[in-house]
Amino acid sequence: MKRENRTIIWWLLPVLLVVPISLVGLFYLLQDNRELMNTWVFGVMAPLEQALGHLWSWAPFSVAEVLAAISLAGSLGWLIWSGVGWIRSRNWQRGVRRLLALAAVWLWLWCGLCWLWNAAYYADTFAQRSGLESTPYSTEELAAVTAWFARQAAELSGQVSRDEEGHFARELGTYFSGGPAIYENLAREFPCLDIPSVRAKPLLCSKLQSALGFTGVYFPFTGEANVNVDAPACLIPATIAHEMAHQRMVASELEANFVGIAACVTSDSVVFQYSGYLMGLIQLCNALYPVDAEGWQDIVQTYFTPELSTDWEDNNAYWAAFASPVGDTAEQVYDSFLKGNDQELGVRSYGACVDLLVAYFLPNAD
Repeated sequence: MKRENRTIIWWLLPVLLVVPISLVGLFYLLQDNRELMNTWVFGVMAPLEQALGHLWSWAPFSVAEVLAAISLAGSLGWLIWSGVGWIRSRNWQRGVRRLLALAAVWLWLWCGLCWLWNAAYYADTFAQRSGLESTPYSTEELAAVTAWFARQAAELSGQVSRDEEGHFARELGTYFSGGPAIYENLAREFPCLDIPSVRAKPLLCSKLQSALGFTGVYFPFTGEANVNVDAPACLIPATIAHEMAHQRMVASELEANFVGIAACVTSDSVVFQYSGYLMGLIQLCNALYPVDAEGWQDIVQTYFTPELSTDWEDNNAYWAAFASPVGDTAEQVYDSFLKGNDQELGVRSYGACVDLLVAYFLPNAD
């Protein structure tokens, strides 16, 4: 590259830094304007990400995962190259410019995340768009819904495919190909969820996701719902539904968990129904056990079949094996991210979906 061209590029660097900083600042200035956020999220952001999701749907792999790997490897390589160059030339100005260039790239990524995802945290929630509201409930009502979920899961536990040892069969191709249809029934009840479905993608580095404590991730830059396929197979269908809820601009984890579970259990697929009831049962157990341990044990003794018990134990054993300081740190980082976007419960919001489960399913449990 000619020297004059390099000079032009370096003179552009302040602009490349100031613009994303200004856009991020604008986001934080306007984030509490609910009407503006609604207009942006549902009028611009959602259609754009749905188009991106359809654009990249041709790829059987996660484009998001490839882009993330390139970004991280490229950043590391740039840092090493900059460091080696500085050591050789001792030109601190060139070293600073290279570091600022890398900072500009990550500032643009942060700017994109703010306007292509974080904005959804400040728009109308699923509960507000659908009219479904949670109300205070008693321990008895919580126990009734938990028992109903256990009964449904138990009835379906013998109807899903299993391997020779009785474990939930790992038929990943079937789970992902069946995913786009699972929202059809729920979308009739809640039209705000009625958008063309885009197939979820399996993550190649799923074991790394497990080490970090994640079952999936939505990537707004490609509109892809990405799923950890190393996790227990019995919950992968429900995780697919959860991540596809994010494609429908259900931003909060508590609502995405509820929407994913509701989509599964109201679908026409026995596999997704069972996985949804199992995931819902886990959420309900986490809420019921601390306040009524005896009641939970009664539910286990009354409804748990050998097949349901196997899946329950498989899930517990899998995640227990990944317990580590790395996972705890990743959880704390994500917790801070959620709380920084007005998600007051942080990662605990996964359990708060119980409020919506009780409000929606209590009439069935009566």
